[in-house]
Amino acid sequence: MQTKEIHLLTQNLGNQCINNGYKLVIAESCTGGLVCSTITSVSGSSKWFERGFVTYSNQSKCDLLGVAKKTLTNHGAVSQNVANEMAMGALQNSHGNLSLSITGIAGPNGGTKDKPVGTVYFAICNQNSILFERRSNFAGTRGEIQEKALLFVLNNLLKVTLKQQI
Repeated sequence: MQTKEIHLLTQNLGNQCINNGYKLVIAESCTGGLVCSTITSVSGSSKWFERGFVTYSNQSKCDLLGVAKKTLTNHGAVSQNVANEMAMGALQNSHGNLSLSITGIAGPNGGTKDKPVGTVYFAICNQNSILFERRSNFAGTRGEIQEKALLFVLNNLLKVTLKQQI
């Protein structure tokens, strides 16, 4: 899956992070470390990638990122509320200053009428606020949904780093 385009996109993201003083933190659920793996495949990423959290279970979201059990109960693990708390918790539990979270249903099972397979929530935040939040619906197999989520993440992180400065 590591195409030349994905690698180039990731290198561009790294350059933007370095140029703007960002230390990136990633909190992943449905992609299971794919985003972190893609970032660390780029030589020199330690200059701009601070750490990653793979919080697949609800308990790990609470333990590692401080997601409130009440939020999980009221909204479910696949929700904008949880994505936002994951992004904020990633910053609070790291030395980074820009974070991204991703939580969703990659399938092929687990979907519901309200949240079908392919539903993925994203949040990007800095120390002060949520900069970006989005629900997306991707079609395809489990791997295709994860790859589409990866591309979405890289593109939107790049957009944020082009617009924002610390």
